[in-house]
Amino acid sequence: MAERPGRKPRKARTAQVLRTERLTPHMRRVVLGGEGLADFAADTCTDHYVKLLFGPAGVTYPEPFDLERIRGEFPRQQWPVTRTYTVRDWDPEQRELTLDFVVHGDEGLAGPWAARVQPGETVRFMGPGGAYAPDPAADWHLLAGDESALPAIARSLEALPAGARARVFIEVSGPEEEQKIDSDVEIVWLHRGDRPVGEALVEAVRALEFPEGRVHAFVHGEAGCVKELRRLLRIERAIPREDLSISGYWRLGHDEDGWQASKRDWNARIEAEQEGDTAAA
Repeated sequence: MAERPGRKPRKARTAQVLRTERLTPHMRRVVLGGEGLADFAADTCTDHYVKLLFGPAGVTYPEPFDLERIRGEFPRQQWPVTRTYTVRDWDPEQRELTLDFVVHGDEGLAGPWAARVQPGETVRFMGPGGAYAPDPAADWHLLAGDESALPAIARSLEALPAGARARVFIEVSGPEEEQKIDSDVEIVWLHRGDRPVGEALVEAVRALEFPEGRVHAFVHGEAGCVKELRRLLRIERAIPREDLSISGYWRLGHDEDGWQASKRDWNARIEAEQEGDTAAA
């Protein structure tokens, strides 16, 4: 039996914080730059993402930074952990990478970091990845998500050609979390208030009167909410899998480490269940 090729070493990029901005009470923007972005590119997908690397407090890594070396020489508890964030904007001429962070006080890792980080600080990350961009051949587009999906939805809207038809639903905690997006498409902002995350989003998409024609959909957010929307779109609306970009960006009660460790199995199980339901329908 032929040997499997070795895993390609993952190369970390290094950038510097150029500036930060408070967009809403719970959304913070961080703009990165520097020579480490010289060969960076994020212009094919509107859901491009990077994985930021955060080392444990008090741990210093040798230079030049080498993730494979760190994992070979340091105990696991001292390895950097990753947090995944959508590329809100990439300006190749200015070599500026914009990331938006949801911040809820001291909750989490990346949010508090974004709230306190200062210009000049060094950031390391991997990427970009990405898989979605609005299909110009679609008759209309469905974009739905919570705060975690807002950067990708905003970038997708800005990429739509003039006159494109779209139905857009974004769930946020309240009116103070709405953002100005450079698009002529009408956005339905859903204010969660004290309701469970995703409940208003599922209700809105379920109540939508679907336009005629082929839809290309982007639906992301909390995993439980996405599970319900996947069932609605794949089974009840019979949208082909290839016309759906749908996945949980996060899961209530789990940090990213726990969610990423179980995400593949969760998605496979849900997809298998719902594909079985689709075949039986």
